[in-house]
Amino acid sequence: MRTLFFILAGSLCIYAQIFGQKIYLPNDSFDFGTIKQGEIVKHTFQIVNKGDDTLKISSVITSCGCTAFDLQKKEVLQGESINLKVEFNSMDKVGAQTKYISIASNDKENPQTRLTMKGTVLEEMAPKAEIVGPKIEFAETEHNFGSAKEGTILEYQFSFKNIGTSGLEIKNIQTSCGCTAAMASSKLLKPGEKGTIKIKFDTANRSGHTTRTITITTNERADGVKVLTIAADIQKKEG
Repeated sequence: MRTLFFILAGSLCIYAQIFGQKIYLPNDSFDFGTIKQGEIVKHTFQIVNKGDDTLKISSVITSCGCTAFDLQKKEVLQGESINLKVEFNSMDKVGAQTKYISIASNDKENPQTRLTMKGTVLEEMAPKAEIVGPKIEFAETEHNFGSAKEGTILEYQFSFKNIGTSGLEIKNIQTSCGCTAAMASSKLLKPGEKGTIKIKFDTANRSGHTTRTITITTNERADGVKVLTIAADIQKKEG
């Protein structure tokens, strides 16, 4: 009788584990190794529904505008497998790279899952053209805060320099959301002068993987618009 109880209990546990929709990623990471700057890396991830009900994918979000995706479809039947094609454009990237693709679904036990693409980009060593006029150069254009609790105000400073031959003017700074504020240490920089842009991101009423952008407009002749990106995995408050 006791043995029968354990067999039944075990069967119920197994049934509970597969009840409903269940997202499964056979491989959640892809290392593309070392590539040359400007190359485009393509990879296909598989998404499998191991549950007994239809898996519905509500959104797919990448951590960077340099990463694009193509989802085969948004509803995955029981036992079905679909493809998620991902492309990483290494233009203007250099050094170690880690990009994330966040998937939101109706899997109650795992509503947020994440894929990773990583590798190293070698800088293109072509001779640089002579710079004439103002030219802004950022030490980095992306920052990931990692995990943060909802309601936290996150702060970060992006550093930049005028590597041009004349005065640089920051004409406008615009954020993609009212939850993000940005302020430059100075709006006029002489050649060779350095500055910072301080970012404040209010995570109140936000949850999951969140990305925001900051657009800077300058008086550069050829490329007067630069975009900075911040990201965070926001943990929703309980209760």
